Amino acid sequence: MQNLHIQRKFMVVFGGLMILITGICVLAIVALSSVNTEATALVERRIPNLSNAMELKTAVANIRAGEYNHILSSTLHALREADADLDVHRKALSAVIAKYSKTLARPETLTNFSEFKARLESYYRDDARVLELSRALRKDEALAVARDAETRFDAVLASADQAVEIQRDLAKEVSNSVSTTESRSRVTLIVALVIGVAGVLGGLIMLTRLIARPLSELSRATGILAAGGKADVPHRDRGDEIGDVAKAVEQFRMAAVDRAGSDARAAAEQQIVTTTLAEGLVLLTEGDLTAEISVEFPRHYAALKTNFNDAVVRLRTMIGSVSESAAGIRTGSSEIAQASDDLARRTEGNAASLEQTSAALVQIDGRLKATASAAGRTVARADQAIATVSGGRTMADEAVQAMERVRESATGIDSVIQGVDKIAFQTRVLAMNAAVEAGRAGDAGRGFAVVADLVSSLAMRAEEEAKRARDQLTVTQTDIVTAVEAVQRVDGALANISGDVGEVHTLLGTMAADNQAQSSAITQISVAVSAMDQSTQQNAAMVEQTSAAARNLTNEVTALADQAALFKVDNGAVRKVRKVAKAAPAKIGAVPYTSPVKALPVSVMAKANGVAHGIESKDWSDF
Repeated sequence: MQNLHIQRKFMVVFGGLMILITGICVLAIVALSSVNTEATALVERRIPNLSNAMELKTAVANIRAGEYNHILSSTLHALREADADLDVHRKALSAVIAKYSKTLARPETLTNFSEFKARLESYYRDDARVLELSRALRKDEALAVARDAETRFDAVLASADQAVEIQRDLAKEVSNSVSTTESRSRVTLIVALVIGVAGVLGGLIMLTRLIARPLSELSRATGILAAGGKADVPHRDRGDEIGDVAKAVEQFRMAAVDRAGSDARAAAEQQIVTTTLAEGLVLLTEGDLTAEISVEFPRHYAALKTNFNDAVVRLRTMIGSVSESAAGIRTGSSEIAQASDDLARRTEGNAASLEQTSAALVQIDGRLKATASAAGRTVARADQAIATVSGGRTMADEAVQAMERVRESATGIDSVIQGVDKIAFQTRVLAMNAAVEAGRAGDAGRGFAVVADLVSSLAMRAEEEAKRARDQLTVTQTDIVTAVEAVQRVDGALANISGDVGEVHTLLGTMAADNQAQSSAITQISVAVSAMDQSTQQNAAMVEQTSAAARNLTNEVTALADQAALFKVDNGAVRKVRKVAKAAPAKIGAVPYTSPVKALPVSVMAKANGVAHGIESKDWSDF
């Protein structure tokens, strides 16, 4: 990771976060889709199938009751009404059978339905015989046949009961599957959320360790070097932009060290020359004209040693006329020494500072632009993540609304079951009243008593089935409420994820503000570099004045030589004195001084010139 470019590091970290967040959203969508599919199957197939099976049972019981009603009918009008009722009940049963058969797909339901139809056809044959005898007013024979068909009716009713049980078991199976899917989805989303939070924290820690901390350490080392101190440049072994900056800073540090060594050696040589000259001049000022330079001078200053010794030899014969010229030489030597020291100090400090600062400004400006570009792209990616999480929350709301519709549908079914329960209770009351009336009628009412007993038994069984259906709906409603709560918790988790992504967005905005602050700091540094450039130009002017002073000193020495040539020794002879070489004039094609600092923008140069103009000409009076 250290050798990757910073842009790629950002892409790796935030790309991983985007993949992680997308995976969490996909898991949430899949979980909600599974719960919605199973809940839809429960509402659209299992509950209607259970209702159809119960209607099937009720329709069969109605036909049986209509059959006994037909037997008990003694008039032609009553028989026609009984036939009409039976036709209505048969059509209702046929409609229920047709509706129920369209929803069957499982093997057990198809087997049960085939068995039911076979038993129903067998019962219909007995029913036709009963109705034929009843229409012929052969009531006793019809009642006997009806009693003989009781076993086949019970078989039909048992098949209907079995259909109800099968549909109830299938509905319970789907309900259990919904609960299992909801639990598994909840665990999966919790684990995914924990992994997502860990991924965000890991990405922040990785960026801090790979970018922020190395930049801070490199900035600290650069500040120490810029202040003139000694520091080891860290992270030179990295292969990214930070490593490039560190290598560049290390090169400038080594160049500064080499330049400092050269300046130190030059200063040491100048110190030897100026110290020796100062000692000789002190002896000359004290009147000791035998003092000559015996110390070995550096090669560049060998001519100075020769000239000085020749001057001392001449001074031994020029006591009178050389006094004033010696004062001029002493003054010129002092000016040269002072100017040389000042020039060495200022040139050494300014050259190192200008080179290091110029390179640092170029590198920092490039990195700030790259960092700002990466921060902008990252903010766009964070906006996309927020939009994705918002879409997940919208799907969760739709799932909650679907669950609410399922619960309302179950409430309507419960109302239907309550109506069935009331009808069964009223039927049982009517059966009891019929039994009482049959008892009063004596032997003539025995058949009617049997019918009343059967009706009472059917009413009790209808009440029991209605109670069982109500219990099953209660369980289903409880499971639906649990599923709604789970979906709401998923929506809360998605809201937390959206908040975390928003915090990441805020952090990126803070980084952009920091980049702006760094840009302002670079502008201030540019102003300082401009001021240093002005100082370097002043140093160049001082070099020219130093050269002028050296030429003046050469003229003074020439005058002294001329006067010495006219001096006469004790024996009256003129002492032959070697001419002193004149100072070399300035070369015509000499290259003028050029500042090592790169040109700054016009606006920055205007500010810098405003600062530089504050330096008055009185500074040159010190020189």
